[in-house]
Amino acid sequence: MKNFSLLFISPASTLKDALKQLDKTALKNLLVVENEKLVGTLSDGDIRRSLLAGQKLENTIEGTFNISPTVIKSSEFESTSAQKLLLEKKLSMIPIVDEENKVMELVTLNEAIEGKIPVVQKSEPINVPIVVMAGGKGTRLKPFTDILPKPLIPIGEETVIEKIINHFGSIGCKENHVIINYKGQLIESYLTSKLAGQYSLSFLKEEKFLGTAGSLTLAKDSISSDFILTNCDILVNANYAEALKNHQKEDASITILSAIKHYNIPYGVVEFGERGIVSNILEKPEYTFTVNTGVYIISSKCLDYIPSGEKFDMPDLINSVIKDNGKILTYPVNESDYIDIGQWDEYKKSAEILLSNKF
Repeated sequence: MKNFSLLFISPASTLKDALKQLDKTALKNLLVVENEKLVGTLSDGDIRRSLLAGQKLENTIEGTFNISPTVIKSSEFESTSAQKLLLEKKLSMIPIVDEENKVMELVTLNEAIEGKIPVVQKSEPINVPIVVMAGGKGTRLKPFTDILPKPLIPIGEETVIEKIINHFGSIGCKENHVIINYKGQLIESYLTSKLAGQYSLSFLKEEKFLGTAGSLTLAKDSISSDFILTNCDILVNANYAEALKNHQKEDASITILSAIKHYNIPYGVVEFGERGIVSNILEKPEYTFTVNTGVYIISSKCLDYIPSGEKFDMPDLINSVIKDNGKILTYPVNESDYIDIGQWDEYKKSAEILLSNKF
């Protein structure tokens, strides 16, 4: 019997606890167990929908987890029927339970198809334009970027920008607009030689640095639909089909893909008031924040808010839309689904994850 106890979680656990536990499993699912009996399953998608519905990370998973999961009784288990069930229902795993609903085994999609590449896609195919911001100087990665631009940082046999374009290409996005400035000719030459036969590539050249949103005016004549904007040094592994569907359903102007990050303070934190009177001390507290990843789904109508030829950043665009009563949404992903390659202390860790093919 496999050891899958790490997948067990109590119904009394918080959403934050569940997210941290999900980071430790490649299955992206947890088994909700009470008194040794299976009472439900919990996926990262369940948590995301709960957070978008207004739940807080401190709330318990009650009301969030699936109380009617697909299971197979151990007395009825047969590998062919399990495989069919996994594929038909697009599940990553099915618990095998005994007559008392205690988890006896766990069958995964990979096992059901005997080690072959999973048939179930993580995201439905979509085809929207991708805009890659590749014009920055990459000052956080000096001295490397004194010679090569940041988008051409190698990750194994590919560059960062190749990883990004191929990542979106794998879910159906073939139209790419690359905004270039610093050492832009190198980026254009490299991508043209490597990817021109696989994707539609256009290169939009900044004459001066226009900020994280200002250069989008260069794409105004090329894009007339919703599009995805991404920085050139990050990867977000999200269900883009679901995020796009929600964006369009809500008639949003911008959807910010965000990541839930956990930070541990390695010290005792002292809380105090007037005259230095201590009210509390927190020993090595943990704080959780929802951070902007630098990936956005944007309606083309937002391009009208951006002044031509002026420096204009994404916070300026977002604030302009809000001021005009436009709708800004967020689509949160788990911490392990967000990789930032833009600084040296993260580069090695990120490269190891990407080279392991776990992302």
